[in-house]
Amino acid sequence: MADRLSSYYVDMHIHIGRTEEGKPVKISGSKDLTFYNIAKEASERKGIEVVGIIDCHSPTVQKEIIQYLDKGDMTELSGGGIQYHDTTVLLGSEIEVRDPGLGPAHLLVYLPTLAVMQDFTKWMSGHMKNVELSSQRIYVPARVLQEEVLGRGGIVIPAHIFTPHKSVYGSCSTRLEHLLDLDGVAAVELGLSSDTEMAGTISELDPFTYLTDSDAHSLAKIGREYNVMALQSPSYDEVVKALKGESGRGVTANYGLNSRLGKYHRTFCAQCNSILDEEESAVDRCLYCGSKKIVRGVMDRIRELSDRDTPPANRKRPPYHYQVPLEFIPGLGKRKLELLLGRFGTEMNILHRASVEELAEAVGDEIAAYIVQAREGTLQLEVGGGGTYGKVSRTGSLPK
Repeated sequence: MADRLSSYYVDMHIHIGRTEEGKPVKISGSKDLTFYNIAKEASERKGIEVVGIIDCHSPTVQKEIIQYLDKGDMTELSGGGIQYHDTTVLLGSEIEVRDPGLGPAHLLVYLPTLAVMQDFTKWMSGHMKNVELSSQRIYVPARVLQEEVLGRGGIVIPAHIFTPHKSVYGSCSTRLEHLLDLDGVAAVELGLSSDTEMAGTISELDPFTYLTDSDAHSLAKIGREYNVMALQSPSYDEVVKALKGESGRGVTANYGLNSRLGKYHRTFCAQCNSILDEEESAVDRCLYCGSKKIVRGVMDRIRELSDRDTPPANRKRPPYHYQVPLEFIPGLGKRKLELLLGRFGTEMNILHRASVEELAEAVGDEIAAYIVQAREGTLQLEVGGGGTYGKVSRTGSLPK
């Protein structure tokens, strides 16, 4: 008898800013990004049914997890992961590697249980200066880290693979195989400034599942990008099967920012803050001020690395939907968002299930039209680059 599968919304890259005791974990993360608050936000407001919290290696965070398990507020699942109401938390860690002769890159690792994560933390503490913090450098070769993760039943996913800072292709090397054993890579995370079509011009990526995740540094950013997965149930084991495409499981859709909204989409001059012209993809000096302080944009980096013009026709991938998050919608402030949440429950319901008529009843015709266009990927956009996000253009974006 075939497994009965259902669709789940999945965001596998969310940071912890502080512990409940106020100790920093991700320095650049919001102070209210605690383990509990992330699970609560995902379950009650976002409607994200599986989240990967990638700072669960921190011993202080683990202490909090144990407290919630002991109180019965959360439950460890037999298939791996921790359940809080309608959301399953996958236990992950973001780690910086830097092999000799290569630049820095961030890797995401996920492990099935808290006990396994605690054992992994003990191992990492012998090779890392401060295991309490997020995204710290580990002083072993990347393949050694990979072996340690796989040996514990875990998976390895290169993070935001094209961004100019701390990524495999953006700052580390020209090939993923220079850093990792490709057979031990579960998937790759595209990042906010790229999409499926862009990545598909690099043949080395053909074997891998693509993920679109938020890399959230605040509660509001959870679900900024996300995936839809076909799973039998929301658990670690099922997500691993989906990444491998086993037994009918799989990633069935990617929802991401249009790459033009990404803050590293275009090449940028750090001296005069200019985004360079889209026709200039391989400049060494700023076209406007002459500075050599050039931050190579994701689109331009992909052009440098591409070994073909278009993705292969025989590699069928799930649809990539350009969906603008609610926070980008013109005129949709906190009060009106609360009206929508009060009526529809979660952001996923607003983005996917509410009709334009229902939305208009709650917040008016103009915002309803913007939300539907965000859903359909038809909003007009202004390009981002150099660390500044693009934005939705109000001029001419509504149908007449």
